[in-house]
Amino acid sequence: MRHPRRSSLRLLLATAVLIPSLLFQPLAAFACPFCSSQGQTLGDSVSSASMILFGSMQNARQEDGSFDRGTTDMVIELVIKDHAIRADRMKLTIPRYIPPTKGEEKYLVFCDVYNGKIDPYRGIAVGPTSPIGTYLKGAIAIKSKDATSRLKYFFDYLDSKDTVVSSDAYQEFANADYKDFQPFAATINPEKIVAWLNDEQTPSHRYGLYGSMLGHCGTEKHVPLLRECLNKNQYSPGLDGMLAGYIMLDRKNGYEYLTQLLSDPKVDFLKRYAGLRTLRFFQEYRTDILSQEQVIAAMKPLFEQDDIADMPIEDLLKWKKWEMVSAIVPLYDNPKLKQPIIRRAILRFVLSIPTPDAATQAFLAKVRQQSPERVQDVQEGLDLEKESLKNPLPAEKSATPPKTP
Repeated sequence: MRHPRRSSLRLLLATAVLIPSLLFQPLAAFACPFCSSQGQTLGDSVSSASMILFGSMQNARQEDGSFDRGTTDMVIELVIKDHAIRADRMKLTIPRYIPPTKGEEKYLVFCDVYNGKIDPYRGIAVGPTSPIGTYLKGAIAIKSKDATSRLKYFFDYLDSKDTVVSSDAYQEFANADYKDFQPFAATINPEKIVAWLNDEQTPSHRYGLYGSMLGHCGTEKHVPLLRECLNKNQYSPGLDGMLAGYIMLDRKNGYEYLTQLLSDPKVDFLKRYAGLRTLRFFQEYRTDILSQEQVIAAMKPLFEQDDIADMPIEDLLKWKKWEMVSAIVPLYDNPKLKQPIIRRAILRFVLSIPTPDAATQAFLAKVRQQSPERVQDVQEGLDLEKESLKNPLPAEKSATPPKTP
């Protein structure tokens, strides 16, 4: 019987596998493999704004009977992106009621200009000492520079005391291509990363990024720290990055640690899933550290674990490892692996083989006779995926701020 918590987590993770448009797409622009998410940064928001200002608010005037209608004067301290409508003024009246607070908040305000009027559509409140204005202005200035210079700039803000700034700097790393991250990470002072990993205030979701950074810039003397982090933060979302860092610094013992983790079905699902993500990283980015044979060998124990088996099979499909068919086909009749999602993954793999051998054709003939509708359903899904690759949907345009007539 499955553990209910494990099953629900497993269902959420499996959803991505069932979305055809995600399966055969490359990782989002080859973004950071060990960051918790990718998304829009403050720098990405600059192009859609007509004007961006930083400063404080005063003299808020509320319209009668309205919660947010009114006006507020903005005292401008820094102009991040200018517009002719400002006319060099350092104080503007904006058409929004921003209630005064007891603190000394300052604001980063994104504005549109429509019909000759300023329309502030986004505001970020920060503390009085926040560097957000200079941070964003600097981010704009280095946008055209080389990747190493850009990442160095954002690295220096990862430990900013302003959480908006530090989170945005982290997001820049989350969006960075690994081909850009790899050479930069090798230049980092490892003691900086050591300090962050030892700091109890470090957010748990950053351990993956920091662990992988240490793997690129550290030495064998840093291995005990990564082992300690793995043991202490065993349910952290950054396990994969710490595992990868461990293997980078100590291939033999790190690989042995990973294979033992993946071989034990009693190990918590999230830890084994992190181990699988680590293998994906080495297969897709760093075959110079772990060979393809080592990756496949470490994956094999997962094939017979009923809460995760479909995931490595889908990986083999993605990587077109057709030579693994002799190991995959027998799983279909394994009494421990009768879940529909696992059998679907097996059929997806087998049906995708360009030139199946006689044994594989015989297997498909048997399944077609036993479950014709299942085979047809899987084949139609594969055909739709192939069609979507031939005719991809046009890229979505960046969101533009709403216009106020």
